[in-house]
Amino acid sequence: MSRIPFRTLSLFAATAALAFSFTVPSMAAEDAVVIPAPAMDAAPASGIQTAVVAGGCFWGVQGVFQHTAGVVNAVSGYAGGTKATADYQTVSSGRTGHAESVEIKYDPKKITYGKILQIYFSVVHDPTQLNRQGPDVGPQYRSAIFTTSDEQKKVAEAYIAQLNAARVFNKPIVTKVGALEAFYPAEAYHQDYLTLHPNQPYIAYNDIPKVENLKKLFADNYIEKPTLVNASKATN
Repeated sequence: MSRIPFRTLSLFAATAALAFSFTVPSMAAEDAVVIPAPAMDAAPASGIQTAVVAGGCFWGVQGVFQHTAGVVNAVSGYAGGTKATADYQTVSSGRTGHAESVEIKYDPKKITYGKILQIYFSVVHDPTQLNRQGPDVGPQYRSAIFTTSDEQKKVAEAYIAQLNAARVFNKPIVTKVGALEAFYPAEAYHQDYLTLHPNQPYIAYNDIPKVENLKKLFADNYIEKPTLVNASKATN
């Protein structure tokens, strides 16, 4: 089951979808997994750094990292395809090469690249699901890390190998690691979606639990007030 294009569900349709999901365990919000920190991390750096990850619907991925200390901006968007196809309707076809992704700008003095990956693998999504995430199906919802340097590539690949060797998940990790060619911000209505629509059934059921898991498992990295793209438009 995938989300209705443009996610413009009516209240009735959204509620019906939520009710249906309660009858199908595989549609439920993913559980967080306690995992070790990466044995290898990026070297200390100065200046704002960039990480780009994909792990299902970008609403929840963005929401988690907007509640993460050290993140100065988290933007929902598309990576893996061309500029010509970087719009929600086209990406939703699953034929563009794009994945719904989040560009994370962070202060390496406050949070490391390795810690971002630990949060990503632990509470953001289930990295063992191939071309889907929870209720969302298709390659646009794949698990992927788009690296911005050789160092990021080495850290990400070493961490996946470490987690697989430790068997912290019931199945092998399917996350793909590849160089970022370009990131295209998503439409304005997708930004800050979790904060703006906390009671929307999809968000309440699938994504709010991820933020709660961040608070529980990564208390030292959690901030209550989210760092928003459109702060002036947000209401809590």
